[in-house]
Amino acid sequence: MKQTTINAIRILSAEAIQKANSGHPGLPLGSAPIGYTLFQNFLKFNNKDAKWDDRDRFVLSAGHGSMLYYSLLYLYGFGLTVDDLKNFRQLGSRTPGHPEYGHTVGVETTTGPLGQGIANAVGMAAAEAHLAAKFNRDGFPVVDHYTYALCGDGCLEEGISYEACSFAGAHELGKLILFYDDNNITIEGDTDVTFNEDVAARFKAQNWQVLKVDLVSNPDSVLMLSNAIRKAQKEKKKPTVIICNTKIGYGSPLEGSSKSHGAPLGVENLQKTKEKLGWSCEPFEVPAEVLRHTAQAGRRGAKKEREWKAMFAEYEKAYPELAKEYKTAMAGELPDLTAIPDLFRFEKPMATRQTSSYVLNKLAAVVPSLMGGSADLAPSNLTEMKNTDTVVYGDFAPASYEGRNVHFGIREHAMAAIANGMQLHGGVRAYCSTFFVFSDYCKHALRLSALMNIPVVYVFTHDSIGVGEDGPTHEPVEQLIALRSIPNMKVYRPADGKETAAAWISALTGTAPTALVLTRQNLPQYENSGLAALKGGYVLEDCDGTPDVLLIGTGSEVEQCVGAKAELAKEGIKARVVSMPCIEEFEKQSESYRESVIPASVKARVCVEAGSPYSWYKYAGEKGEIVGMSTFGASAPAGQLFKLFGFTVENVVEKAKISMAK
Repeated sequence: MKQTTINAIRILSAEAIQKANSGHPGLPLGSAPIGYTLFQNFLKFNNKDAKWDDRDRFVLSAGHGSMLYYSLLYLYGFGLTVDDLKNFRQLGSRTPGHPEYGHTVGVETTTGPLGQGIANAVGMAAAEAHLAAKFNRDGFPVVDHYTYALCGDGCLEEGISYEACSFAGAHELGKLILFYDDNNITIEGDTDVTFNEDVAARFKAQNWQVLKVDLVSNPDSVLMLSNAIRKAQKEKKKPTVIICNTKIGYGSPLEGSSKSHGAPLGVENLQKTKEKLGWSCEPFEVPAEVLRHTAQAGRRGAKKEREWKAMFAEYEKAYPELAKEYKTAMAGELPDLTAIPDLFRFEKPMATRQTSSYVLNKLAAVVPSLMGGSADLAPSNLTEMKNTDTVVYGDFAPASYEGRNVHFGIREHAMAAIANGMQLHGGVRAYCSTFFVFSDYCKHALRLSALMNIPVVYVFTHDSIGVGEDGPTHEPVEQLIALRSIPNMKVYRPADGKETAAAWISALTGTAPTALVLTRQNLPQYENSGLAALKGGYVLEDCDGTPDVLLIGTGSEVEQCVGAKAELAKEGIKARVVSMPCIEEFEKQSESYRESVIPASVKARVCVEAGSPYSWYKYAGEKGEIVGMSTFGASAPAGQLFKLFGFTVENVVEKAKISMAK
């Protein structure tokens, strides 16, 4: 029955791709034995409760092979129907071109951009290790599951895979098992033209266990795979890669050819594939005995969940406080963050990276699920949760997986994707950090967290030309507009400590990812700032009656706006200062609120931000002026640079007068 089921996976996948006239049949045809062996014999899941806490996680990093995933989800009872398979890649279907988290039951993460899934899986394995160390007690393995991922040549060619696998090996994530579909073919042909390294040696060098299985010449591939998986599960100190020798497009006339990678087989070739595999069923039909066979895995998983729940009930009796904390963490519940004593108390000028550190440590004390770190920049980003007399946060490391401070290493891309995996796993509120200019390295992982709508917190410091002497290579100019252009991403650039506290609260209580963009240089504390920043924009300082001009700023440039207001008042010009720490949140407010902050009747406006001006044309309007950066920065002390590029009180005053004169 196992070979019939493997062939059912192959044919269902090929048929769906053919009907859609779009897709990638090569991987499902070649890797079907991997999917079958894992789901049938090893993967711990309950198809009636797909979000069971202690399920194993499976990630299809090679997301273009999505029909393999959908065929497995259909055969193993996750709720997909034959009609779903027939609607592959069609508008509104539950079977989109690449797997999408939150869209299809059973899909653990959105994949497709190659290599991202590997890093997500590393994050899931890290979260599992952390939660197991934190909550498990003798006789109570509350957190005890594996993370499996399937990747291809393309995933391993992407740099993110090197970063993520290096992190996994250094952290000895022994419950991470990666299947490598080694078929030596990419879109352009044989991988020898670009990818001829010794993959096994590479993984060994990164502290991985390396196993090899030949699925082409071995008569019992399931037995060989099963033996390899068991051996992988026994290795506790190293993650394992199982290198699977496969044939792309197996069983089809295009077997071994790049032509089977990214296009349907064609009607004639599909028929020949069925004939070679001995498949005589009608299109999208599966023998009843296959469904009875696959149902065994679902029943096994349901039994495991019942046993887990019974064990957890005893755990609650033995460790009631731990059990309560576990349930709170897995549910993502938070206390009232606004009630934290002194969270909004700042008495002297501070850089917002410093106020962020203060807020982070206040939050860490009341949010025990908060976990994260930096890309080897914690002393500069100030993102370490610091031990106190009553709390030891510690470092997440092989000897101390309970630690909450993560050392991601100089791996910005993988860091962001690993944080996504940690957040997706559940039980962890993930954050990560680097210099703002290096957010470009994180970009695709940022985009995917926004697409998946998961609340990862990205702490980006050294936010402008205020970086100073490090020069234009380290001075972000275009990054603000780049992040603001990502749908569903919140970008907070706070002006002081209280706005920073509000930004963190927004980040942790929201459902979308948030970028906190923070200064290196000290900023003043404002009397009227605070929770109003949750609305994204608000009146920080006002005048009597209707203002003559609006001064709109973010972050460090609010200081120039406040100074300009005072200077304009000396000349009898009434100005209103609007702090706009988060455009995205401001745009969510009611029209009446936005009008109360930025009245349409006041045409004279100056928007001030030490970044690209493109965010501000909407708010400047037809008569407004923008003080922004249209060039790269330079290497010099920050004060000199702000003066050179026009971020001064005097220039804002001048621009206000120009706007009023229009």
